[in-house]
Amino acid sequence: MNDTTPANLLLTETTAAAYVAAAGFRVGPVGRVGVELEYCVRDPRKPLHRPAPARLLGLLAHLGNPLPGGSGVTIEPGGQLELSSAVGASMTECMLALAADLALVRSELAEHGLYLDGTGLDTARRPRLVTDHPRYVALAEYHDRAGARGRTVMTNSASIQVCLDAGTDEHASEADEWSHFARRWWLADAIGPVMMAAFANSPYVTKSGRRWASYRQGLRFATDSTRTRAPRRSADPRAAWARYALAAKVAMVAPAEDDPDPAGRWLVPTGLTMRDWLRGHGPRPVTLSDLERHLGTLVPPVRPRGYLELRMIDQQAGDDWVVPVAVVTALLDDPEGAQAAADATEHLRSPLRRHRDWLAAARDGLTDPALAAAALACFTAAQSVLARRGAPLPVRDAVAGFLDRYVRRGRCPADDAPQQRDRRLGVVSTG
Repeated sequence: MNDTTPANLLLTETTAAAYVAAAGFRVGPVGRVGVELEYCVRDPRKPLHRPAPARLLGLLAHLGNPLPGGSGVTIEPGGQLELSSAVGASMTECMLALAADLALVRSELAEHGLYLDGTGLDTARRPRLVTDHPRYVALAEYHDRAGARGRTVMTNSASIQVCLDAGTDEHASEADEWSHFARRWWLADAIGPVMMAAFANSPYVTKSGRRWASYRQGLRFATDSTRTRAPRRSADPRAAWARYALAAKVAMVAPAEDDPDPAGRWLVPTGLTMRDWLRGHGPRPVTLSDLERHLGTLVPPVRPRGYLELRMIDQQAGDDWVVPVAVVTALLDDPEGAQAAADATEHLRSPLRRHRDWLAAARDGLTDPALAAAALACFTAAQSVLARRGAPLPVRDAVAGFLDRYVRRGRCPADDAPQQRDRRLGVVSTG
């Protein structure tokens, strides 16, 4: 199957697995960078108000979409504003274009009394959909069966997503062995808990007294584990990703392409995995559109979408979004940075530790000693890479400032916030 494959093509389990494996890792040279920035939009005059999507898009319409720097503007189901950068040929190219677009958006919103909140979770407003799109309505219904956590993540969370090339499929030289897609997938998974802990910025104290540094991720992990946990590590990441995707539960079934009422209500199945559906246990045969829609609902910390999408990072205050972009790129796209990151995370590699490390990162941030040690080594290595590669001085200064302010002290941005219990969320405690 390729880009010309019809969306209504019926799939078998074998063809679906082959498609997922191939589509997840599109191989080629590394170096390109893309970034997605999500922000909760706030009006300080009306703290509990959610600006309507039509209003936000209307305020920004004269800027164009995409924006002058190439960033696309979309509104998420809770009214969060998302900027999706153009793919940059380098980290610097991507950052400069996105920073210019973000400045335009901030300026325009500020003229109307609105601002972009640089935290990972909105704890002031109750979870609420601001869209009637059937995809989001169905996904919210799916989550609601297990409590309020999934809807909270959908409508009240904000993240930074760093997108990097999947890697090559050639046998690289020893000097560039980290460009191979299997090793890059493994390394992204290895540094993921470290990045989550270092950039945790959604603090919350549950009713049981459990404090979370990244409650955004804590909530996500507490929803459907078949769609949110990290896939198992494997020597064959394509096969592992295909197994994960087909074993995951299906959150929604859209009307069939030939349905006389394509705008009709979407089905929300219970306990139906994609593999079950492919084996004939669903409401109808599976099409390529169904499979693609399913893949879009899978949200592990690192998601292969042709490229590697690192999704574990909370939104940051001010312009500190450049720090995770710079650090992650330095550790994955530079051979020396990659080797240093691999060495730094060696003590976290045990399969028995994996989900425990993800949970520890979300719960404890850098107060976890093992994660703190790995973070210090990773940030120090990233600093060296950025200096050697001539990254812009403001970026290097931002990384150095973050390292001194947080990482060297075993702290993360969540530690800056007052540890107050906020009951307005109405979420179900995970601790």
